This record gives sequence, C-alpha cells and structure tokens, in this order.
Amino acid sequence: WNPRGSPCRGTLSPISLRGAVGKSGGLQRTALHPVPLPQVPQEGAEGSLRQLLIEAFVSAGRVDNVAMVMGLHPQYLSSFWKTQYLLLRMDGPLPYHKRHYIAIMAAARHQCSYLVGLHMGEFLKVGGNPAWLQGLHCAPQKLRNLNEINKLLAHRPWLITKEHIEALLKTGENSWSLAELVQALVLLTHYHSLASFVFGCGINPEEEQDGGQSCQPPSPHSDSSPASDDSVGGSGGKDAMREVEVLMERMKLLQESQLEEEGVTQEEMATRFELEKTESLLVAPADIADHSLQSNVLCFVEDPEFGYKDFTRRGEQAPPTFRAQDYTWEDHGYSLINRLYPDVGQLLDEKFQVVYNLTYNTIAMHCGVDTSMLRRAIWNYVHCVFGIRYDDYDYGEVNQLLERSLKIYIKTVACYPEKTTKRMYTQFWRHFKHSEKVHINLLLLEARMQAALLYALRAVTRYMT
Repeated sequence: WNPRGSPCRGTLSPISLRGAVGKSGGLQRTALHPVPLPQVPQEGAEGSLRQLLIEAFVSAGRVDNVAMVMGLHPQYLSSFWKTQYLLLRMDGPLPYHKRHYIAIMAAARHQCSYLVGLHMGEFLKVGGNPAWLQGLHCAPQKLRNLNEINKLLAHRPWLITKEHIEALLKTGENSWSLAELVQALVLLTHYHSLASFVFGCGINPEEEQDGGQSCQPPSPHSDSSPASDDSVGGSGGKDAMREVEVLMERMKLLQESQLEEEGVTQEEMATRFELEKTESLLVAPADIADHSLQSNVLCFVEDPEFGYKDFTRRGEQAPPTFRAQDYTWEDHGYSLINRLYPDVGQLLDEKFQVVYNLTYNTIAMHCGVDTSMLRRAIWNYVHCVFGIRYDDYDYGEVNQLLERSLKIYIKTVACYPEKTTKRMYTQFWRHFKHSEKVHINLLLLEARMQAALLYALRAVTRYMT
C-alpha cells in the first residue's frame, strides 16, 4: 500500500515528519490536523521530493499545506502539480482571474474556507476586480450562470443533462464557448475534489493566510499510525492489529476464490451492484462536524441547502445507473477534453493512472502485498455512491474488503466532505500509517473527480451529437 518514503526504487529511509500542527483557527474550522506535515528532506532518496518542493516555491512563491501532505507520495504530487499548473497558469480559453474565481465558486459549495481564502488571494494577485469578492452577486452574469452546473457537479452530478450545457452555450452576450466551458468543468471538478482532500486530511491554513494561525512547536514524528498517535493501548491496540490480519485474510481468500470459481453471471453481478448501492444509503456519519457557513464562504453560494442526495432512495424515482462501459474515460472523456482543451486530457489521464496504480506493496506492518484488489474496491465504491457501475466488477468484494467505518469515511469525504471529523479519520484502519490514509484520500480525490467529469462530459457529448 503506502510506506513512508518516496516511490522510487531501492531501500528508502522514511521522510521525517513534523508532528507540529497548527491549532484550528483563521479560515478553517477543522480539528487539529490529523496528518503530520513532512519536513522538507535535505538529501538522499527523498531528493526528488525536495526538488519538487523547491520548484513549487520558485514558481508560486509558496508551498502550501496541501502540497506538504501530498508530498508523502511524491510521484502523485508531481502529476497533480503539473495538472494544476496548466489549469491555472498556462494558456487556455479563460483569463487567469476567472479561473481563480471559478475555483472559489467550487470550493465554496463544500464550505472549504481554506481553498476559498487561498484563491481570493490568487484572484487579486492576477488582477481580479476586488468588488467581485463581495460575493457571487457582484460577479459578471457569465460567471453567475455557472452556478447551476457548479451546484450539480458538486452534489448530484447524475442530474446534469445536455440542456444544462445548451443553456450556457446559447448565443448572447453572456454565452460560453465550448472550449471555455470545458476548462470551467475541469476547474470545478478539480476544486470540488480537492475540497474532499482538504477535509479528508484535516488540512489547516498556512500561517500567512488571512486570519493567521498559531502553531505548536515542531516535534520529531515518524510516519506512525493514527492509533499510536492517539495512544490506542490495551484491548484497543489488539483490536486494531486484528483488523489488519482480518483484511489480509479476506484479500487472500478473495484471490484464491477468483482462481477457483468459474465466474459470476452478469445477472448476479448486477444484483450485487444494486445491493451495494442500496446498502450505501445506510452508511452515514453519526458525528457530524459543525459546518455552519462562514460569511466569507456564504457570499459565493446560492441555494446553500442543496447537497448530496443518495443516488437511490426507496420509494423515489431513481435515475438510471450509469454503466461505465457506455461512456468511459479512456474511449470518450479523454479524447473530448484533448480536442477542446489540448494537453489537459493527457495530464488528467496520467494523474488518474498514477493514483490508481500507486503502490508500495505494503499494508500496515506487512510487506510484499498485492494491494490492487483493495485499491480497486475503494475506487469502485466511490463510483458506486455516484451511481456508476462496472459490468465486469464483482461488488461483493467491496463488502468483503471495506469495513463499515471505512465506508462511512469514504462516503463522507467523497459526498459531503464538510461533515468529516477527526474521529472518522482515526476510527478506520487504526493500525495503518498516516501515509496510507493519505493514499486513500488521493484515491477518493481522483475517483470523485473522474465520476463527476464523466457525467459532465457525457452531457457535452450528447449536446454535440
């Protein structure tokens, strides 16, 4: 899964971690940051990460906490940065200040004041009109017209139709070009998903961000498990150890049964998906974080009550299941984006591939483990709660491999990240390292982004045909 170092070949010493995390303050309303921030490595095997952080500082003048946490996985961080740099700073149909404003609109849907504050600052740096920051009502009508699709992409992407696309593209002074709209759709899904990562890892603002933040003094910290951070001792520690062994055993049994059984019928596969989708209705967080809207975020949100609604509810008319084979990223989404927004399709594809295949063949204290089955279960479960089904996947694996506390965490971070609490983070996989939990958040970020993009791009394709 994910040990502590860089995913380069050879034996690696762990990145030293800084356990010092600022108190909740300034813009973000989370508890203490559950993921210790890595120090910038000085030499040796982590040189690639050090070089990455230096390049980021030179290009942007800062290295934010998102990058520091993602730095636990340098191969992914490199791919993420290339994509975000192209989206925000390279040639494209949209002017730079509007890109940052779209980022603000997207982050505000999830009440992510960390990202809202970050991009308010960036918006002003690239010459944006300060009046727009008084709220969405002060922005140009063309940007305000994005509100509906922003809302649907953030919370219920399956409701997006070609009519939504048509309304934005219709002729008039506030109309969007197809190329502009595709860049906006990528930006919106990027920042909705990044908000999931921020809340999933409990990331707080940097000290220099408006509002300030006091920090505890740094203390040396290894990439320990959250269980050891929270002093899970006695029977709790034994239970956490047992969780690891049960997961290992289940993976082994599933791998053996795949070799032995003739194969499951398509009907049975469909039934298992519907069962998992229905069961996901029962997966909801018990302890809800305080997510009352702050004024600096509220002004960018229209219809704040609109949120994620379970894809299928008994007694309600459910939208049809999105069969992944009917509109795939590889065959449809990738080529459409590359045609309308060159280079971005390639970088998104690389980012999806990097995170999906990222592995160090370890689980907690075990080495030499094939974790592909576990990564696939997490990815497909995220797509399942957004109504996307893979015909060739046995959803029985999800129930075997993902314990209830992990399902609650995944669904919360992917669907309503602002409700995530530190307790949810510590409750699942209690004997796993922070870097392994960050890896899960990277999978959630990318699976969520791809799911929303597929719905949006399918609507664009239907409009074009």
